[in-house]
Amino acid sequence: MIPSIHKRGSKTVGLLRYLYGPGTREEHIDPHLVAAFDPLAPDPGRAANATYKQLERLLDQPVDALPTNRRPKKHVWHLSVRASPEDPVLTDDDWAAIARRMVTATGIAPDGDEQACRWAAVRHATDHIHIVATLVRDDGRRPRLHNEARRAQAETRRIESDYGLRRVAPGDGTAAKQPTSAERHKAERQGCERTAREELRATVREAVAGVEHEAEFFARLQAAGLLVRQRVAPSGDLLGYKVALPGDLNQDREPIFYAGSTLAPDLSLPRLRKRFAPSRITEREQLAQWDTARSRRPVSAPAAARLSAAHAAWAVLLKFDQEGDGAAAARIAATGEILDSLAQTSAAHTRQQIRDAAWTFERAGRSHTREEYRHAQALRRAAREIRYSGPARGQGEDGATTAMLIDTLFFLTTAAAHWHTKRQHAQQAEAAYRAAVRLRAAYAAAAAEPIARLRHQGKHLAQPVRDWSASLLHVVMPELADAVLAEPGWPALAVTLTHAHQAGRDPRHLLAEAVAHREVGSADSISDVLVWRLRHLADLPADARPLPDHTRQISGTVPSSILRDLPGARLGRGSGR
Repeated sequence: MIPSIHKRGSKTVGLLRYLYGPGTREEHIDPHLVAAFDPLAPDPGRAANATYKQLERLLDQPVDALPTNRRPKKHVWHLSVRASPEDPVLTDDDWAAIARRMVTATGIAPDGDEQACRWAAVRHATDHIHIVATLVRDDGRRPRLHNEARRAQAETRRIESDYGLRRVAPGDGTAAKQPTSAERHKAERQGCERTAREELRATVREAVAGVEHEAEFFARLQAAGLLVRQRVAPSGDLLGYKVALPGDLNQDREPIFYAGSTLAPDLSLPRLRKRFAPSRITEREQLAQWDTARSRRPVSAPAAARLSAAHAAWAVLLKFDQEGDGAAAARIAATGEILDSLAQTSAAHTRQQIRDAAWTFERAGRSHTREEYRHAQALRRAAREIRYSGPARGQGEDGATTAMLIDTLFFLTTAAAHWHTKRQHAQQAEAAYRAAVRLRAAYAAAAAEPIARLRHQGKHLAQPVRDWSASLLHVVMPELADAVLAEPGWPALAVTLTHAHQAGRDPRHLLAEAVAHREVGSADSISDVLVWRLRHLADLPADARPLPDHTRQISGTVPSSILRDLPGARLGRGSGR
């Protein structure tokens, strides 16, 4: 159940006409009163002789009784209370009781206060009500409405419990401001999926990903097509900024600007400046690093950037919450920057899922814990590298490295969810969990082709080699070995263990390290998780490309040195033992 306190107004009758009217899209059905301060209040929806003016005069009587110079300019208070879509349909009596609880909790009409503000609750849909009140008490004084929004939230949590409704995560004051009804209706009329406010918030957040200084940030905003205004002090210091969509105009045909702080608390210029830290790696040096990576194996710049990001994310995952809350909060925010960069450069078959994950995860990046960004610069540089490496082609190594990175980001967002849960950051934890679900879908799309190629290679391994791989599993992870061997992805894991041995690495040691750092038992496919971890730890190509000829090969006979390292291993016939 979601309570929303709307902007205060000056005309009671105007709001009543809207609530009792057909709605902007004929969505209002059977408007009527469910409760009011006076049980005999006229109901223009059900009483034939009742009018809007009569109800207005009754509600505004304490306001009209004041001298003109003492009347508040904005005296109309408006609260809507909406049930969740999966909640049962409540009766008028239920909504009446809820309305009385809300006006009591917010201070509009405390229980037992006979001089309280006048109010009325209108229902014109099955899932919500609107409460209208006038902000002058019968004794001429103003109501005490300090923190009424927070008190409304707290009361709805109790109502959810009492009525068996869906429990909505409580807020903590760090959420971005939600679009108004007028903004949503405008977006619908224009055929837009998002309101201008939401579109600007997403665009500004994408511009922040990996940015190093203010000039670069504002250049990105302009390159994205936004109108930008900067607020400059007389001294010449930059104080803030506003942005607008070129086609979003007010009644005077002027662009509607939003300050960064009104888009989201962490998008104000002072908060953004805390992220900015010059990279120690120049763009030229980064290109040189990608050239070096391509010289070692033929990968594209996007693939090299994704490999670098996967390494950075893995390193952070190992020490995620070991350097204090400020470090963890910064790493969560920087994870959002990687998601934003990846969404801008991903291939078509994964783009929407990653965008959805990035949009959902942004809520997880804001809490009352202040970020210490010195602990997150590796992730921010990774976000920068992804952005400037160019768009991925979604083929070969690019698709595989994207899958590897998404797999690591899934566990990083899950770690963020656990961190928030432990600190009772309910909304942030829920956002991180929902982002992880979307990353699962993105992973399925990105990994389908590279995993299929690895599985195909694995099915053609000699039986002794497959037996050897199975022996490794039973020795290193006996509790999960049988489950992994039954998975469709097992051949891909077998060929990855083989590739690790061919590259001169110790497969047993790598497998133990892959299992030790983060649990894998809850994964949809344990073998897939281990494939990407092993290929990351052994610095193997992300895809199924054959290794260079000079690497060692496993023949039909498993080396005796490997067998000696596996006491008690379960080896089948033809294993060479």
